[in-house]
Amino acid sequence: MKFVDEAFIDIAAGDGGNGCVSFRHEKYKEFGGPNGGDGGRGGHVWAIADPSLNTLVDYRYSRRHEAGRGEHGMGSDMFGAAGHDVTLKMPVGTIISDVETGAVLHELLQPGERILIAKGGDGGFGNMRFKSSINRAPRQKTPGWPGERKSLKLELKVLADVGLLGMPNAGKSTLIAAVSNARPKIADYPFTTLHPNLGVVRVGPEQSFVIADVPGLIEGASEGAGLGHQFLRHLQRTHLLLHVVDIAPFDEGVDPVAQAKAIVAELKKYDPALHQKPRWLVLNKLDMVPAEERAARVKDFVRRMRFKGPVFEISALTREGCESLVQAVYQHIRARQLADQPVTEVDPRFPTDPPANP
Repeated sequence: MKFVDEAFIDIAAGDGGNGCVSFRHEKYKEFGGPNGGDGGRGGHVWAIADPSLNTLVDYRYSRRHEAGRGEHGMGSDMFGAAGHDVTLKMPVGTIISDVETGAVLHELLQPGERILIAKGGDGGFGNMRFKSSINRAPRQKTPGWPGERKSLKLELKVLADVGLLGMPNAGKSTLIAAVSNARPKIADYPFTTLHPNLGVVRVGPEQSFVIADVPGLIEGASEGAGLGHQFLRHLQRTHLLLHVVDIAPFDEGVDPVAQAKAIVAELKKYDPALHQKPRWLVLNKLDMVPAEERAARVKDFVRRMRFKGPVFEISALTREGCESLVQAVYQHIRARQLADQPVTEVDPRFPTDPPANP
């Protein structure tokens, strides 16, 4: 399935039905009075966060979405039926913004969250609404109100706890395949991932986190070079960035330290807030380095990089060091989740633990 993280759609809520002018006409009822009903409400347009979706590809080919118009009022005190609603299913993490103003209208962050994005027009009043003691035969009615019409931009930012960052061919796809249930394309020739991959990492019973792999960055990505700049938005909602570095590049003339510094510089240019996120260094492909040279190469890399955060040495291919990395990441995510939970005050008059049996 093609990964699409941006789409433009036009939506139109239904217009309200018109009110009706009608009078009661029955045999032996010469003064029946007004009985024109109100028009029906126009249909609404709703958006719902569907956890089974992970792309906006449906809206790339279906641009126009209209709700039903409310029926007109009728005689015999009959109101018009409301127009049918339209519900648009979108992936969790979708941002809905107005094309004309650029304002963000809604963000779908919770599975099953349902929001109103276009309100249907109210129905018009029939003449029975205008009946009074001094207006026994009103002929007034009102038309239905028009429904809202909007041009919307849909932008998907995947919801992941951890994001993988690095140059193309740094081994990010191999790492996410080694630690999660994701199965991205992996080959023995140089290529770059074309779209983000999400994987669930199972640490233990009821212990897991979501990891995201985005296309690799190159120097100049913040100005639009390469593919990775199109997907940097998916790292903005992560809690932790893992900077994956190829410690043993095929080309001996390539300096891994210079490449790593270039990636950090691109992050800062694109979004300073993204640059300030917690970032760990993951030195990959240690299986390509002789065992007696590993410690010296890692020490030299960290010294030249001037990196002060946590450093992990792994081989995604052989899964060496991956388990300790996963455990450390989960503990970091769990600690952050506990810190973000609101503190509930405990009433000292009521014990929280049940009394022990005598």
